[in-house]
Amino acid sequence: MHKNKPVYSVVIPVYQSEKMLEELYQRLVKVFIDQIKEPFEIIMVDDASPDNAWDIMISLNKNDKRVKIIQLLTNVGQHNATLCGFNYADGDYVITMDDDLQHLPEEVPVLIKALKNNNKVDVIIGSYINKRHSFFRNIGTICINLLMTRIFNKPYDLKMTSFRIIKREIIESLISIDVDSPRIGNLLLLLTRRIENVPVTHEQRKDGKSGYGLRKLIKDSLDNTLTYSSLPLNFMILIGFCSSVVCFFLALYYLYRFLFIGITVPGWTTVILLLLFFFGITLFSIGMIGEYLIRIMKETRKYPQFIIRNKVV
Repeated sequence: MHKNKPVYSVVIPVYQSEKMLEELYQRLVKVFIDQIKEPFEIIMVDDASPDNAWDIMISLNKNDKRVKIIQLLTNVGQHNATLCGFNYADGDYVITMDDDLQHLPEEVPVLIKALKNNNKVDVIIGSYINKRHSFFRNIGTICINLLMTRIFNKPYDLKMTSFRIIKREIIESLISIDVDSPRIGNLLLLLTRRIENVPVTHEQRKDGKSGYGLRKLIKDSLDNTLTYSSLPLNFMILIGFCSSVVCFFLALYYLYRFLFIGITVPGWTTVILLLLFFFGITLFSIGMIGEYLIRIMKETRKYPQFIIRNKVV
């Protein structure tokens, strides 16, 4: 038994990574024992993985009580699973990393050193020297980065990744926030501006495929925009204003023609085009408002961010 309170908690959401967990664990333990030499714990959250990841996690826990394991009832996504892990983290510093060995355990001391060498920083995020993601995920990352820059006034050169170290006080604030579609990077930007990058190596995924396909990236972009920003509504207000101005001047033009020039042939085509144009804007606006209403309904219903099936902590 390890009774010492951990200084570091490593939170790892687990999904389809049964072949990598053992190696990830061994490399993490070696880094902490050989280099960091301070008490630590590893918190693995099984996000309803369809493989045998939970069995591997049980084995790791039996052999090492520094490993806390949690199994979720349903798949809730990386961010919710990570927040679940935060609730069971006891360390003064919390490190988050992926389960697929793209984040090297050997780079953890780089994050720790960068945080401890700068008292004015609350969060250190690893920025990839050579990103090893797929083409679609890279495109999605660029789009999300642009959205976060616009919505949260994030410095454009600040890179947001899931390989990070966070101070305890920020973790406590993250846990207290109740939002339907949490995005940890977004929440960090809402809580603190004292965030900096440190360059780290990014490796190819050891086994299997990433769960971040095109559909997932589109959903993340929509969640980032509609959950944390009124930007689409502001955009529709702008379009509505511009449309009104166009209608006003068009009305003046046709009134002028009717009074001083005369209209011999009714403008059937013009009328149809205008109707289609403005009906299109109206329907698009209703759809956008509907998306916001859906999110308001989810917030008021207070669905749980995660439900735990089993845990050994």
